[in-house]
Amino acid sequence: MLVLAIDTALDACAAGILDTDEGRLIAQETLPMKRGHAETLMPLIARVIESAGIGFKALDRIAATTGPGSFTGLRVGLSAARGIALAADKPVVGVTTLAAFAAPVIGEDRKPPVISAIDARHDQVYFQAMSGDGAALIQPRVAPVAEALAASRFGAPHLVGNAARLLADRWPAHAPPPVAVDQQAAPDIVWVAWLGAAVSPDAAPPRPYYLRAPDARPTGDTLLKPRTLAAS
Repeated sequence: MLVLAIDTALDACAAGILDTDEGRLIAQETLPMKRGHAETLMPLIARVIESAGIGFKALDRIAATTGPGSFTGLRVGLSAARGIALAADKPVVGVTTLAAFAAPVIGEDRKPPVISAIDARHDQVYFQAMSGDGAALIQPRVAPVAEALAASRFGAPHLVGNAARLLADRWPAHAPPPVAVDQQAAPDIVWVAWLGAAVSPDAAPPRPYYLRAPDARPTGDTLLKPRTLAAS
């Protein structure tokens, strides 16, 4: 299976093509950035496709991150994924950013629990907690940092995500300290691709859903630009 993976949810613009038969990405590119995804993504995808030496019709599936992430960034990636899927007549799937952060740790089959966390601002995080084998301990949610820290009850965790350091710096003194802290600005595109290959298109729609409503609201005839984070 050839999977085109796309991630524009956080502070990177990334795409890669996974060949599941070879068990590796045959082409990839990641550019760190906080803004400018809309102008960068399609040329980046074109370079990745050219580097892989294939056409869009050769793809079997397109995968894109669905959140948590920036309101605008998510739509850039999802719109591109849907457009390519429509033009190439291929299925498209969504992959959560929290799952993509956690996947490499779960893949190592470690025993410690894994807490995947993304900064939601206002002293809140988007987070989920899983056992070392991937079983859900806490479902994805947005919550005060204090609530995320209460996951220390599951034991010394492996912290991942762009809020991993935030949690580590405020970890309860009475609790066993984290076994590892993987602060990352964005998930590795290879894991977006592998998760995209593993999920069912029927069970993983390519659309954002919200753990909290956008802060901004239309006022009169003026549409304010939302600045909160979407999650899925």
